[in-house]
Formats: sequence, C-alpha cells, structure tokens
Amino acid sequence: MNISEIYLNKLFSREDIYNEVAEKLGCPSVCDRDSLTGAIMEISSPQEFRLYVSDEKIENETVDEIIEVFKICGKNNHSVSTEVYVDEFLNLIDSHSRLTRTAKPRSLVHRDGDLHPTVHIWLVKRRDMGIYVLLQKRSPEKDVNPDRYDVSAAGHVSQGGEFRHAAVRELKEELGIDITGNQLELIGLLNNVTKYGDINDNEMSAIYLCRENIDTDKLTLQSSEVSEVVWAEIDELLSVMKYNDFPNCISLDELAMIKKAVL
Repeated sequence: MNISEIYLNKLFSREDIYNEVAEKLGCPSVCDRDSLTGAIMEISSPQEFRLYVSDEKIENETVDEIIEVFKICGKNNHSVSTEVYVDEFLNLIDSHSRLTRTAKPRSLVHRDGDLHPTVHIWLVKRRDMGIYVLLQKRSPEKDVNPDRYDVSAAGHVSQGGEFRHAAVRELKEELGIDITGNQLELIGLLNNVTKYGDINDNEMSAIYLCRENIDTDKLTLQSSEVSEVVWAEIDELLSVMKYNDFPNCISLDELAMIKKAVL
C-alpha cells in the first residue's frame, strides 16, 4: 500500500493548504472541495493518506473541509484509507543556518533528522569561587533520554515563533519561573545531534544564560518533563561526566560556552 503524508497547516492560507494537497496527490488541478473529491474518487490502487494537522488552538475552515472530504471519500472508495494526526509543527533550518517558512510535523522532523530550532536555558550563579549551573533530571516519561540530567530548561521553537520567546515559555512551563526576555543572555548557537531508537534529533540550539537569583526551593516542576533539579559546580560536573554511572545528556561544548561567558 502506498502512503502519502499531507501537512495541513492551520497558519497557512487556503491556497497554500490546497497547493500542499495537490502536490502530494500529484494532481495540480486540485484547488477546492469538488476537485479534491474527484481526485480521491479516481484512485484505484490501495492508498493510505496520513493527514498531519498543526496543533494551534485556532479554527481553520479549509483544514476541516479537507479532512471531511477525505473521510467521506474513504467511505465510498475502498481503495482509500485516512488517518488524522494532530502534531506540533516546526520551522526547518536550511543549509545556510537560516530559519525557513517551511514547517513540518515534529514527529516527522525527529524521524527524518531535519535541522530545526530549539532553545537551551541555563540557570547559573557564582559561589565560593565556582560557577554553578542548575541541572534538571528528565522525567522517566520522556521519549528521549529519560532519567538523565540535562540543561536547566529546554524546548522547541514552534512554527512562527522566536527563540527568546520560546526560552521564556520553557522556563515558565518546566520550572515555573516568570521572567522577561531581557533577563536572558544569548551566548551563542550550537548544533546538537541525538540518536535515540527511531528518533533522529538534529537541533540548532540558541543557548541562553539566566543569572537571576532564583529560589530553587520554590520552583514548580512540570512532572511530565522534570523529576528534580540540582545545582552542580561546572568543574566538578565535568569530572563526574567522565564516568558512565552519571546519567546525563549534557553537551561539553555548552559547558565550555558557559565558562567562557561567566569568567
């Protein structure tokens, strides 16, 4: 059975959405409900359509219309089957490290290893001549690197989003920290590639420092993301990372960037 993946992006115009459908169907004439119905009903060999819908909390009549057409046609053309998936869409990054308008479902981005934008936020402080960073322990529910120590907070930049806004959002969601964007210090960009089972995570991460005086006893941890947090002195952290009994997914390059920025 042939499988076609169609992206129904709620942020796109009616014309752009139908152009996506027409391209995936191989029928340039598809541009409205009637032409789409005709194209689907002409399919004679087994075909599965996977409709990926972006997860924005907004209405989009064109997306609803296309889903309805596929479902109705599937009842009348037994060669056609349709599955609908709701997913976060991510803008892709091109070969020149530029953020593009092209958006793709997150699950497929991780499957195919597409370069996409993320943010890493490190809470840092100086104490007793040492540089301390806050580590989060990833929830055992995480698909990638569960129960491993990681950056203070991190997340994807959703389509149409901006790095700094995403960083502010992730601090609020994962740790319950309310700050503004100007309280974050951008120290650079870093590419990170992680392979975990069937997941190929190819990220370009904006690395931010937060030097605010945060009372970690008053944090509100997002249980689906974070199981605990702990402060670690960077040089001691580098030492224990040499041993396999310290489960972590921390980038040595990021720690080097932090030391350079703070010293």
